[in-house]
Amino acid sequence: MIIYIHGFGSHGLGAKANAFREYFKSIGEPFIAPSLSYIPELAIETLAELIHSYDTVHLIGSSLGGFYALYLAQRYHLKAILINPSIYPHITLKRVLGETTHFFDLSHFEWNEQHLRMLQKYEVSITDERNFLLLLQKGDDLLDYKEALAKLPKAQQIVEEGGSHSFDGIERYFDKSLNFFRDL
Repeated sequence: MIIYIHGFGSHGLGAKANAFREYFKSIGEPFIAPSLSYIPELAIETLAELIHSYDTVHLIGSSLGGFYALYLAQRYHLKAILINPSIYPHITLKRVLGETTHFFDLSHFEWNEQHLRMLQKYEVSITDERNFLLLLQKGDDLLDYKEALAKLPKAQQIVEEGGSHSFDGIERYFDKSLNFFRDL
């Protein structure tokens, strides 16, 4: 099972999740992209339950989802693709403290200091960087791609000039993603 983990304030029906969903569906590969709680502990618990529900699991995480994937892959010895991951979300998400907007329906939720403290609990030291593929675009206007390179210097890496936080042209890496997961 491939589990896609969306970013902050996003959902499992976003453009990137849907693009991966269609790709994996077209080749008969099991895939899910759950819509997760904005509360870090609830999101991690949901993902842990999903991981325990399947025999073989691989993760794809984008932004905050990349942080969750990093933690879960290390905890459960899984392979993970990290797309413009947030490496220090307890720092970068300080800028959105207070009322913020959910991208699915434009509803609002409260992001607070307690959520930032929850994120700190999930920081990990990486023991096997071979389990990670980094997909980074230098044009990410929200996160510094160099933080991911510093955290995972020996991971497989694709670093592109330009681009955006959403990772423009992600479909160019669908086959590479599948091959990364299949290369045991």
